[in-house]
This record gives sequence, C-alpha cells and structure tokens, in this order.
Amino acid sequence: MVEKIDAKQFDELLKGDKPVVCDFFANWCGPCKMLAPVMDDVSETFKDKAVFVKVDIDENMELAARYGIMSIPLVSVFENGTEKAKTLGYMSKSEANEFLKENL
Repeated sequence: MVEKIDAKQFDELLKGDKPVVCDFFANWCGPCKMLAPVMDDVSETFKDKAVFVKVDIDENMELAARYGIMSIPLVSVFENGTEKAKTLGYMSKSEANEFLKENL
C-alpha cells in the first residue's frame, strides 16, 4: 500500500538517497481512484529501487504550486531532490511498469 504523506514528509524524503515516486492525487478525482491500486501493485515490484508515496494536492496546495501541478493524477519520479520524470493521467499496470523501468 502506497503511504499518503504531507508536504513536510515529502521534503524530508527528497533528502534521502533513494529515488521517490510520488502519485499526486485528490479524493474527488475518478482517474486518481483508478490509479491507486495500480500504484500499490507496482510499488511492490519496485520497492527495492524507490520509495513510493502519494500526496493529496488539496491538502498540500503549496506543494502542488511548487511543481506547477494543474492536472491529476500525476506520477513523478524524483532523484537527488529533483523531478526527473513525470506522467499525467491514468495508466495501466503494464504502462506503469514500463514508465518505472525507464525512469528508475
């Protein structure tokens, strides 16, 4: 299960030595709800390569503003504190696996 965190926890994770995969979502977002179980599945596959988290953009508006998030769901890969890659919208498990293979 991908852990839901807040902006402060997110900033702490970015200081770590493992890449961070963040699912930016909102509770009212249908595609976000569809993506959640996909992210839970792929987080198990890639748990040795990255830390998987999710951030509710409605509860963490300053974080959404910092990264210019206008549409969700948005999955971003952060490495060394910097956004390395991102993908917008729902993706299937195979698409999520492919995205993570290319970016982790």
